[in-house]
Amino acid sequence: MVSSVPAPKVHHRCKAQITVTQTPSVKTVTPRENVEMSCKFSSPLSWYLQKPGEAPKLLIYKANVLQSGTPSRFSGSGSKTDFTLAISGVQTEDAGHYYCQSFHYINSIYIFTQ
Repeated sequence: MVSSVPAPKVHHRCKAQITVTQTPSVKTVTPRENVEMSCKFSSPLSWYLQKPGEAPKLLIYKANVLQSGTPSRFSGSGSKTDFTLAISGVQTEDAGHYYCQSFHYINSIYIFTQ
C-alpha cells in the first residue's frame, strides 16, 4: 500500500512597498477644541504621542484600546484600512507629535509614520 504524504508548506517572504498615510501632517488647535487625525493601513493600529526630548508614549493599541494612564479624552476608532485618533477637548499638555504605528504581519515588521 502506498500512501501519500502532503508536501510541507513553504512560506516565502514577500517584498512589497508598504505605505502608511497619516493626515493631517500638521494641525494647530486651541485648548478645549476637539481634534481628529487619521491613518490608513491594513491592520489594527497603535497611536503614540512624542513630546520634545521624550520617547514616544503609547496612547492606544489595537485601534481602540486605551493604554493604562491614557486620559479618557483620547479615543481610537476604525477598521480595515481607515483609523482615527480623536481628542475630545484637547488640553495644552496634549501638544506634540502623534504617530500611528502598525505591525505588518507578512514581513514581521513594525511601521511608524514619519
